[in-house]
Amino acid sequence: MSKRVLTTESGAPVADNQNSASAGIGGPLLLQDQHLLEKLARFNRERIPERVVHARGSGAYGYFEVTDDITDFTHADFLSVVGKRTEVFLRFSTVADSLGGADAVRDPRGFAVKFYTEQGNYDLVGNNTPVFFIKDPIKFPDFIHSQKRDPFTGRQEPDNVWDFWAHSPEATHQVTWLMGDRGIPASYRHMNGYGSHTYQWTNAEGEAFFVKYHFKTNQGVRSLSSEQAAELAGRNPNSHQTDLLQAIERGVNPSWTLHVQVMPTADAAEYRFNPFDVTKVWPHRDYPLRRVGRLVLDRNPDNVFAEVEQAAFSPNNFVPGIGPSPDKMLQGRLFAYADAHRYRLGVNHTLLAVNAPKATTAQNYGRDGFMASNATSQGRAAKNYEPNSYDGPTETGRALSAPLAVTGYTGTHEAPQHTKDDDFFQAGELYRLMSSEERSRLVANIAGGLAQVSRDDVIEKNLAHFHAADPEYGRRVEEAVHALRED
Repeated sequence: MSKRVLTTESGAPVADNQNSASAGIGGPLLLQDQHLLEKLARFNRERIPERVVHARGSGAYGYFEVTDDITDFTHADFLSVVGKRTEVFLRFSTVADSLGGADAVRDPRGFAVKFYTEQGNYDLVGNNTPVFFIKDPIKFPDFIHSQKRDPFTGRQEPDNVWDFWAHSPEATHQVTWLMGDRGIPASYRHMNGYGSHTYQWTNAEGEAFFVKYHFKTNQGVRSLSSEQAAELAGRNPNSHQTDLLQAIERGVNPSWTLHVQVMPTADAAEYRFNPFDVTKVWPHRDYPLRRVGRLVLDRNPDNVFAEVEQAAFSPNNFVPGIGPSPDKMLQGRLFAYADAHRYRLGVNHTLLAVNAPKATTAQNYGRDGFMASNATSQGRAAKNYEPNSYDGPTETGRALSAPLAVTGYTGTHEAPQHTKDDDFFQAGELYRLMSSEERSRLVANIAGGLAQVSRDDVIEKNLAHFHAADPEYGRRVEEAVHALRED
C-alpha cells in the first residue's frame, strides 16, 4: 500500500520535511521556505491564550554587572566597561506542561534573560541544558506535538515521546541530559543556564567571533531524584515559584556567573564537527570558558500575569556587537518567537512595561493595531512613513553585527558534514563522565519510560541509539527495559 503524501495546508506536496531551505549548505535560512514558515506560524497559533511551550513560568528582576574586560570580542555597549550594570528580567519555565502544571517535573527549563540596555533590549533565550533535541526548526512542531498531551487521550503518551526520539537519533545527547540527575532541578536557583545556540560577536574593529553562553549558578547545582520530585510535585505543585519568590523576599538574592566560549570565525569551517549544531557542545579544552560578569536577581514582580505571563522574549532582539550565527534552530527561532508574541499578546506587546526598553526609547513608524494607545502615535503631527522631511527617526547605516558569507544554491539542504559529525559520540561522553550512581539513575529513568512503549520496533530503535553512544550504556538500558516488560 502506497504511503499518503505530506502536503502544505494548500495541498502542495512537501519535498523535504527534515531540512529547512537555506542559502547554500550551512547558510542562513530563506524566507521563501513556505513550508517552514507555515509550520512555525500555525504551530504558534495552536493554543490561546497560554504559551504553546514554556507556559509554566516564574520570573524576577535584577541586574547584570560586567566583571571582566571582553571588548576584544564585542563592542556591545552593556559589556563595554568593567563594573557597568544593566537591569535585567529573567523568566524561568518548564517546557512541556501547561500553565497549571507542577514545577518539580522532569523537563528542560527555560532560562530567558532580557537585558534592558542603553542600545535597546537584548534577549538571550536559552535553557538549563547546553544542547537541544533537534537541529532543524522544521521538526520543532512535530517534536513538541510528540511531547505534549495526546489529542485523544489528553495525556503525555510514552508511545509518542519515544517514537519521535526513535526517528531522531540526534536527540540522544539531550535525552541523556534530560534523563540524568540534572533533569529535575531542585529549584530555579540551583541550576545553570545556557544560551545553547551559537551566536556571533563583533568587536569595534569589525572582527567577528562565534560564542556560546554559560550562566553558572553561584548557589551550586542541586537536583531531585524522580522519587523526590514526585513527592514534591504532589505536595506543592508551585515549589520552584515559591522558592524563588521567598528567597528574594528574604534578601537571599540568587546569582549566576556568565562565561562565554569564543571561537574565531575562521575555525568554524574546519572544526571537527558542525559548530552550529545545537545538539552538540563545544569541548572546553578546545574553547575554554571566559568569565564575563555576574547576574543577580533582587526584585520580585508585583503582578505575575502582567510581568511574567506577558513577558515576551525574542532571540532576534539583538544590540550592536551581537548577532546570529547560521545555527538552523536559532534561525527558525528568530521568526517564531516574535510571531508567537504578536499572535498571543498583540502587535503592540513591546509597549507593555516588562517588554518596553528601560534605558532608551523605542522610535519607529509602527502604528495602530490591536491594543493601540497614544504611546504608538509618536505625537499629533508625527509622520508614519520613512524617509520623510519632518525630522523623523532615521537609519544609522551601521549593521549590528558582521555579515555572514553564503554560497551555493537555494534548496532544502542537510547540514554540512564535518569530519567528526556524529549523533551519538557526545551522548557517550556524557554517560562516561557520570559516576556509577548517576549512571544507574539515568538507566532507571530511561527504562521506566521506554518500557511503557507498546511497539517493540520503537523500543529497538531507541535502544540502538544508546548502544551507539556507549556499549555499556546500551546494554544496561536494554537489560532494564526487558526486566520491566517481563514483570
